[in-house]
Parts: sequence; C-alpha cells; structure tokens
Amino acid sequence: MNLTNWRELYAANRATIERAGLGGGAPTAAPAAPAALLAGAAPAATPLADLPGVLAAALPGAVIGPPPALPVRLPGALPGAIIGPPPALPMRLPATLPGVQLPTSTPRPMRARPTREGGALIHLPAGVDRDIEVPLVCMLHGCTQDPHSFAAATRMNEAADRHGFAVVYPRQEPGANPQRCWNWFLPEHQERDAGETGAIAAATRQIVTGGSAQAIDARRVFVAGLSSGGAMAAILAFTDPDLFAAVAVHSGLAYRSAVTMPAAFSAMARGGEDPTMLGPAAHAAMGDRARPVPGMVIHGDVDPTVAPVNADQLLGQLMHANRLAAPDGPAHDPDRPSERIRGTVDGGRAFTRSLWTDPDGTVVHERLIVHGMGHAWSGGLAGGSYTDPQGPDATEAIWRFFAANGARG
Repeated sequence: MNLTNWRELYAANRATIERAGLGGGAPTAAPAAPAALLAGAAPAATPLADLPGVLAAALPGAVIGPPPALPVRLPGALPGAIIGPPPALPMRLPATLPGVQLPTSTPRPMRARPTREGGALIHLPAGVDRDIEVPLVCMLHGCTQDPHSFAAATRMNEAADRHGFAVVYPRQEPGANPQRCWNWFLPEHQERDAGETGAIAAATRQIVTGGSAQAIDARRVFVAGLSSGGAMAAILAFTDPDLFAAVAVHSGLAYRSAVTMPAAFSAMARGGEDPTMLGPAAHAAMGDRARPVPGMVIHGDVDPTVAPVNADQLLGQLMHANRLAAPDGPAHDPDRPSERIRGTVDGGRAFTRSLWTDPDGTVVHERLIVHGMGHAWSGGLAGGSYTDPQGPDATEAIWRFFAANGARG
C-alpha cells in the first residue's frame, strides 16, 4: 500500500488549480479553490451511469449529462454493477434540480464553482426480487478514488449480495476538485439543499423514489464514507437526518471541524479548534428535522493524514447533538462506553471496539480503533485503493451496525 504524502498532494493540486485558472485573487473566509486534502490511489475512471440531477451543483444553470439509455452490465471485478453509456451533449438544467428544494427567501451569496457533470455507480443485490424493498447504503469515496476503485477496495458489493442491500457510489468530478476530494471544508457544501451535500442527497432520494430497478426501503437508507468521503458522510447525517437513518465514518472528520482551507489542514492534524461547539453546530444543521442519529466511527490509531482525535471529536459531536435533539434520551459519554471489546485479527492487527447502547440494548454508537493502522480502509481488498487487509473487516462492521439500528424513526 503506497500512501501519498498529503502535503505533496496539496502542492500538486494547488498547481493544477492555478493552471486551470480556478485560483487567484484575494482569499475570502472560505477560499473558492478547493485543495486535495485526503488521498488514495485509483485506476483510470470508467464512464458511469448518469442520473438526472445526480451530483450536479445545486445552482441555477448547472450542467449535467442527459439520462442514460438502457443500462448494460459491467463485467469483471464488480458483478452486478450497472453502468450506462457516456452522456451525449450536455443539456441545461432548469433553475432548480429535481428533488432539490432551494430557499424561497432572499438567497445567501454563493461562491462560484466550476460547472460540472456527475454520476453514480449503483449495485443491486444479487438474487433478490426487484419488487422487494431493500436497504440502501450511500458510499462516498476518498480523494483520487472513484466509485469503481472504492467498490473494489471495500468489497461493499459482495457484502450487499450476502446481506441483501443496494449500494450507490456517487462520483466526485475533477472539475469540482482536481483530486476528486469532496469539498467538506467549504461552507457552501455544509448546508442542506446546497452544493455537493444537496446534490448527493437529491441523487439518493431519486434512487429511493424509483430511480433504480430495485425497490428501496425509504426508512433504511444509510451513508458511509472514507477520508474526505467520511467527512462528507458526517455532514449528510446532520443536514439530512430525515433521509439517512445512520452514519458510519471511516478515517474522517466531524461536521464543521473546518470552514476554510487552512482550518481543514489544522483539523486534519489536530482536530477542530473548538470541540465544544461541534455538537450545537450539528444540532443546528438538523433544524426542525432534529432527531438522534446513530453513528459509528472507524480509525487507525497511527493515521498520519487525519489524526485519530478526529474520530473522538465526531463521536462526541454525535452524542452531544443527539442529546440536544432528545433531552430525555440516554446521556452517552465518549469516555464511558457500555462495553469495550479488545481483539486481534488472525495474523493481523489488534483492535478495540467501544459500544454505547440505548435502554433496550441496541448499539447506537460504536468506535472501532485499529491499532497500528494508518490512513486506509480496514480489512479491505489486498492491493486495493487505500486498504489495509490486516485490519478487522470494516465493511462487515459497518453493515452490522446499520442492520442493528433498523429503520429511521
């Protein structure tokens, strides 16, 4: 596993931005030019199925490709994956995207971002009647990855076939970030129905309401991600708690742990500047949809890219926000788990699982720390993009957590 030094990646990405003419000018509170903050390694991208409104920026005049023709099967490493042909000439979207509700009041100023296309890879479980409603897991890749490499690395499709759930892998475009990082550190992507957050949620809702051949259980929709994708998953858990029943964040960061590019590097190295404000910020993002959100964090304890303290801050944020949403609910404390389990993978790494349960015994929070692991998907495919096959199987652990939490209330 070859890990790219994120400082070198940042420098290369910055040069790419400047050559493309996306940078320059005086800095603002949140720089318009995104930087590569988290990294992986991926093969060349394959054309993906474009869905109407999928991952287009939630701005008037955004451009995406038209819906695909009849899908074809993707051979090889991703059995059952569905793709479509490359899009034809792009078409102009109307002022609003399907499924995205934009504010009716005076709009806030939005920073300019590149117009881009977007797509998603969808995997449907093998051997399941397409009329039977199944759960849906939204998987968000890390930097330099794409849906294909992320699906192969995590082996989430194989888990979906074993357990009977569907998976959607939204795709970040280099036009939005040259290293395909999700722009989790910019305010315009940290709000409901705006930017990448709104586009991912709209794409997921489209699939839930009939955008795939498989019937989906709208009460069992989950979100997970790695690295920058993990940070984006945390955002979606709080901006769209009425869509996502639970969240799992692997090697990511807390919601609003950074709102500028410099703050993002600081958070990656040391965590958010004021952890006491993370919980109230997450609760505020929920608005009148506030409810307790079950959450799981996974992290290597020697991660040189995203410091392990970020897992602790996100866990504390989840517990604090949930208590604000339900004051009469359990008062969980990150330092006092209901149960702590230590183990070792046969021939692999040691790990510590900490569990927090509700009064009926359901695990509503889990922290899985993998000892000796860096910035990688635990238990992933050997030789995959940013994987450590010696760790416990994060894919199975995430599904176990999602299945235990049943459906969104």
